[in-house]
Amino acid sequence: MAKAIPIATLTIFFLLVSTVFAQYQTGQQSQQQQQQFQFQQQEARQCRIQRLAASQPNQRIQSEGGVTEMWNEFEDQFQCVGVAAVRNIIQQNCLSLPNFSPSPRLVYIQQGQGLIGMSIPGCTETYQSGQQSVRGGSVRTTRQGEQRDQHQKVHRVRQGDIVALPAGVAHWCYNDGNEELVAVSVNDLNNNANQLEQKSRSFYLAGGHQQIYSSVQSAQQQQQQRETFQNVFRAFDENLMAEAFNLPVEVIRRMQQEDQRGFIVRVTGEGMRMIRPQEDEEYEERYQSRRANGLEEVYCNFKVRQYLDNPKEADIYVRQAGRINHANGEKLPILNYMDMSAEKGNLYPNAMHAPHWTMNAHSVFYVTRGEAHVQVVGSNGQTVLNDRVNQGDLFVVPQQFVSTIRAGNDGFEYVAFKTSSQPMKSPLVGYTSALKAMPIQVLANSFQISTQEAQSLKYNREHQTMLLPPRAVRSS
Repeated sequence: MAKAIPIATLTIFFLLVSTVFAQYQTGQQSQQQQQQFQFQQQEARQCRIQRLAASQPNQRIQSEGGVTEMWNEFEDQFQCVGVAAVRNIIQQNCLSLPNFSPSPRLVYIQQGQGLIGMSIPGCTETYQSGQQSVRGGSVRTTRQGEQRDQHQKVHRVRQGDIVALPAGVAHWCYNDGNEELVAVSVNDLNNNANQLEQKSRSFYLAGGHQQIYSSVQSAQQQQQQRETFQNVFRAFDENLMAEAFNLPVEVIRRMQQEDQRGFIVRVTGEGMRMIRPQEDEEYEERYQSRRANGLEEVYCNFKVRQYLDNPKEADIYVRQAGRINHANGEKLPILNYMDMSAEKGNLYPNAMHAPHWTMNAHSVFYVTRGEAHVQVVGSNGQTVLNDRVNQGDLFVVPQQFVSTIRAGNDGFEYVAFKTSSQPMKSPLVGYTSALKAMPIQVLANSFQISTQEAQSLKYNREHQTMLLPPRAVRSS
């Protein structure tokens, strides 16, 4: 006869089973939550654009010497293409303080002129004072009483220039001109160089917030923006920094003190003096092009600036329609390293940028002058942007989305920032178009049109390029 199992033992057994079952359920729920979280992350990374829109900056950092304006990077269109856009307005005799970013940046000088310097790691300070130098057949010496200095190359930038700023390279900008310097920049947050999250960041080596104006509704997003721009020296131990720089602690304290000037500051006195060649810019460009032999195209000697608005160097030109200038990896080799590029478009009144898609890059358009009617169509066959854009507007055209632009009565100018050093366009109209490359019978059967209509579809614009003049005007 079997022995009866004590009640206490049964109680312990059921408690153990209940505990194991509860742990199993908890594990299942945890796994489901983790899978749901991963799914939500994947959903967030997907480009589900239902509508694009031209937009203006919605955040403003007021500094002593200028203004930093930022577009809302949390908008779907910017999240989709993984970029962040900023416009800096630097007043005369003011300095945008040194900073660096984990993602590469392209800067277009919309107005004014100034000096930009970069501190490229591992490269020597090739600009030196306190000694004789020979260049262009003449000898120059340091002026009497001038303080000895040496630093890396300082670049003159003017309206119409595109400037390449690699990820992690500290840079600054000084307005020594007679008007405000306006610089529009786009950061490629999805670039392989950025191994942090997809978020705009700038690590400042000096300065601090003056005042932030924001129309962003989310308190969390506003707090994230405040944490995005801060002076990195401020949090270090002052004694540790004094030892690192071999400086008195009092100097370190001044470097770390709360600075209400912001990130663009006024320069004291009559202005900044630094080592600069005496040749004018035209001679310097001729000198650079004459001596370039391929050996200079190493990291430290990369050319970082290109004049993007030169009519004589247009890559596409149609007499009645306008011109397009490219800055890509062939013209500016540092862009191959950054995997970014830019183009400057100038459309004459009522001219059209032919319908096309960019095969390997997102495009971020900034309107520099005039107005235009822009249409963008997505893979769902629906129009995601159908609106007029005006000077100061910024809009996005994601990779593979088909777009077209018709200039207004006063013409239209733009600069487009692209997330590839060698962007490739596939036009729907013109002698290199996708439709022109197809047999007539394919077109006739695809669109249910006659062979004569298919022939007209192929050849009516066969002698024209990406820029189309108004129908009443025939291109030469």
